[in-house]
Amino acid sequence: MISDQLNVDGVFQNFQYAYTFKDTLIYSQLLNKNFTFNYRDYDIGADISWGRDEEMKVSSGLFQNSQRLDLVWNNINSMTDDSSRIVRSFNLTITFNPTDIIYIDGRVDLTLIKENNKWKILRWVDESNF
Repeated sequence: MISDQLNVDGVFQNFQYAYTFKDTLIYSQLLNKNFTFNYRDYDIGADISWGRDEEMKVSSGLFQNSQRLDLVWNNINSMTDDSSRIVRSFNLTITFNPTDIIYIDGRVDLTLIKENNKWKILRWVDESNF
């Protein structure tokens, strides 16, 4: 089911829905217009970031090129009193084909913002093992 995102649980519910059904429309509604994605590229020893447009291109490519995406949200590791920052662990299985499967275990550090009474992701710091 799709959430109205009136609470932060709805953000995680819609995130999981968007990945499961590879739905870029639902995914786009999760991201604030000033969204940034950040991760550490250990191969080059640098932090990488991009904005909303690039995130939509990357996610669309993932959705189109995978056969199946299984996202499981685990425990919340920490959360601010106002729910504007949440660190949560996850497991993601990406199946490109039966012989090409990637398992990612990690954590997201999300900064959330209320926009028109809906929670949206403003900043995503990826702390995965990939």
